[in-house]
Amino acid sequence: MRRYAPFIVIGISLLTMACGSLGRLVSEAVPTPEVIIITATPQKTADQEVSLQLTETTVPVDVAPPADTTAATTEPAPASIGESTLVAVQSRGVLNCGVNADLPGFGFYDAVRKRWSGFDVDFCRVIAAAVLGDANKVEYIPVITSEGPNERFTAVRSHLVDVVIRNTTWTASRDGAGLMFGPTTFHDGQTFLVTKKSGIKTLADLRDKRICASAGTTSLINLRDDFAARGITFESVEIKGENILYQGYLDGKCDAVTSDSSQLAVQRVNFPKPEDHIILGDRISREPLGPVIAEGDDQWYDIVSWSVYATMYAEELRVDRSNVDEMLTTSKDPRVLRLLGAEGKIGTQFGLAPDFGYQIVSQVGNYGDIYNANLGPTTIFNIDRGPNKAWNLGGGGVLASPPFR
Repeated sequence: MRRYAPFIVIGISLLTMACGSLGRLVSEAVPTPEVIIITATPQKTADQEVSLQLTETTVPVDVAPPADTTAATTEPAPASIGESTLVAVQSRGVLNCGVNADLPGFGFYDAVRKRWSGFDVDFCRVIAAAVLGDANKVEYIPVITSEGPNERFTAVRSHLVDVVIRNTTWTASRDGAGLMFGPTTFHDGQTFLVTKKSGIKTLADLRDKRICASAGTTSLINLRDDFAARGITFESVEIKGENILYQGYLDGKCDAVTSDSSQLAVQRVNFPKPEDHIILGDRISREPLGPVIAEGDDQWYDIVSWSVYATMYAEELRVDRSNVDEMLTTSKDPRVLRLLGAEGKIGTQFGLAPDFGYQIVSQVGNYGDIYNANLGPTTIFNIDRGPNKAWNLGGGGVLASPPFR
C-alpha cells in the first residue's frame, strides 16, 4: 500500500524537532513506572453481542529502573524535509535504524561489550549492505512503545530513523497512519506465560485471573478482543515500559503475562528459574512482524522490501553465506545470477548497485543464516522456525519472495 502524506510528514517533523534533541535515548524517554489495572467484564447488549466493560485504576510500580543504554548510540542526523531517504542515507554514510535495545535474540545492546546483536539488528545490517555496500554502517537508535520522541512510530514519521525493525505488528490502523510496512520478517502469535505451580494450562484457566500486558501494544487489543469473544472475564494489568513488564510478573503482580510467543520464550531464558515457567500452547492471534518506514517515499519502500526479499529468495535458491562466492562464479541458474547481480540490472531500478543481493548474502547471510545465528538450535533460545521457513523447503514454511526477474 503506497500513499502520499507530505504535509502530515512535514508538520510532524517540525513539531518533533521543536521539542528538543531528536537523538534522545530510550533511557531518557521512559516514563515513571506505573501500572494501570483494568478490570474487563464481558457484557451482553440487547442484540446479544458481547462487549467489554472496563474499569481503570492506576497504581505505582515498585521495580528497578531500566538498564542504562546511554552509551548505545550517538545523536543521529535525521533526513531533511522533502529529501529522499536513499539520498539522505547515502549522503550521511550511515543507516539510522530504530531497534529494541532490551530484547535478547531480536534487538539487544550489550553495554559491557558495546555491541548490538539480534535478528532485527541483522535486518538493519541487511539494508545497510544493500544501500551502502557495508553492513556495518548502521546507527542503532533505541525506540520504545510508550510516549516520547523515541516512540517507534513518532521516530519514523519525524525521520529520526530511516526504518524501524523492532518486533512491530503490521495492522490496518497502523498502515493507515502515515506508515508503510515492508515484508513480514517474522510470523509470530500471541500467547501466555504462567508459572507451573499456578496450574494454568488452557485459556479457560485464565478466567478471573490477573494478566500483565505491555502498554501501547497490540497485545492488549488482542487480549480484550479474544477474551470478549470467548466470554472470559479477567483483570488486565497494563504496565508502561516493556523492560519492567516481566519483573512485574515475577513479582506476582499478575497470574500470567501475555505477548508474542517468541518474546515470551526469549524473556523466560533470563528468568532466575526458567524451568518454573511454561508457555501455553494456545494462540489468540497471528502477529506479522516486520520493518516500518514513513509514508510517501516509494523508492525507499522498494529498497527496504527487496532487501528483505533478497534474504528469503537466497534461501529458496539455497544460496547462503558459506557458498555465495562459489555460486556467483559457477552457478548456471539464471535466478541465482540475477539475485547476485551477475546478470541483469535489477538493483539499478531501485537506485542500488546491481550486486546488492550479493552484498547482503555475503556480508549478513540469507534468511536461514540470520534466523539460526540469533534464534536457532545453536543459541540459548532454540525457537522452532515454525512458519518462518522458505515455502519450498518443507516443514510448513510460508516465507516467499517475488521472483528476481
